[in-house]
Amino acid sequence: MKNKIFSLVFIFTSMMSYAQQDAQFTQYMYNTININPAYAGSRGVLSIFALHRSQWVGIDGAPITNAISMNTPLNGNNLGLGVSVVNDRVGPVRENAISTDLSYTIPTSETFKLSFGLKVTANLFDLNTSILNPVDNDPSLQQYNNKFSPNIGTGIYLHSNKAYVGISVPHIIETNHYNDNDVSVFKEKMTYYFISGYIFDLNSSIKFKPSMLSKITVGTPFQLDLSGSLLFNNKVTAGVSYRWNTAVSALVGFQISDSMYVGYTYDMDTTKLNKYNSGSHEIFLRFELFKTNTKMVTQRFF
Repeated sequence: MKNKIFSLVFIFTSMMSYAQQDAQFTQYMYNTININPAYAGSRGVLSIFALHRSQWVGIDGAPITNAISMNTPLNGNNLGLGVSVVNDRVGPVRENAISTDLSYTIPTSETFKLSFGLKVTANLFDLNTSILNPVDNDPSLQQYNNKFSPNIGTGIYLHSNKAYVGISVPHIIETNHYNDNDVSVFKEKMTYYFISGYIFDLNSSIKFKPSMLSKITVGTPFQLDLSGSLLFNNKVTAGVSYRWNTAVSALVGFQISDSMYVGYTYDMDTTKLNKYNSGSHEIFLRFELFKTNTKMVTQRFF
């Protein structure tokens, strides 16, 4: 119990001392819509995605994230539309972000397309003061219950059936969600994302895809994710991922049908926090509706 209390205090203190960061995902290559609005419609079909992530299992108040999204191209033009909801819980903090994404795509060659995206987000911030066990009933804390703040973001995404690269800032407006006389600050700051990946055909039945995600937020350590996955017979995916100075991960995925794909990730911490938790778990389901009754013309690995 002592370890759990210490860990909760550590998480909350770190959260208040530095800039807020967006929800973290290990299988970012399948969940690009949450960080780059230009991804909307890029798969060419109606794509529905749902994810659950439990981080640092065994620590009271550790991050728990639920996300669901939908994105699709709009017939008859080069527009793409996306809608997403992310619920993030960290200690006494609850956040719900509801976003709408709009993209516009232009062909740049016979194989590549360039997409520009705009994200509009409504954020609801809630501070559960009962978890903090305040000595006095401080009425000033009530102002942080269901606090609303809007935001906007943007991104570009260059992609083909074998490669992609993207740059984005999903939240441009910096917002103070919590400010206790400038002693403790919970601030949403701009985060810059760079994502890339490529698919190599090793032979007729095996594909290899290295991918990378870098994340820069002013006032927080630089984050870099490096991943490598193998796809066997367009059905089974297995790979590993490394988050710089933070965690190593195992990734698996299964193409259950032409329309349905499920994936799972286990993260093992490489920081001092590994003494207090049994790792992190992430599971997702992607379901797609095709334009015709046939499967997607070209299998996509991202």
